[in-house]
Amino acid sequence: MSDQKHEEFVVNGDNLLAKVKELIAEGNVRRIVIRDRDDKTLIELPLTLGVVGTVLAPVLAAVGTIAALVTECKIIVERRD
Repeated sequence: MSDQKHEEFVVNGDNLLAKVKELIAEGNVRRIVIRDRDDKTLIELPLTLGVVGTVLAPVLAAVGTIAALVTECKIIVERRD
């Protein structure tokens, strides 16, 4: 069983979508959780190895909507080793 690593990033709403796209492009991300500044979960994005292209479009649209509504949020990233 492989170990999983967690990381946290605090970003403002303007940078949220770009950061999520960057994390997805890295390829070793298993799950992304976006929380507001009060630590309330806004969205959880389970990612699998086969998630690409048109499958990501609705997910990124949702993240873009969240980015427009929040000023600051936390991204929790679970990675595969």
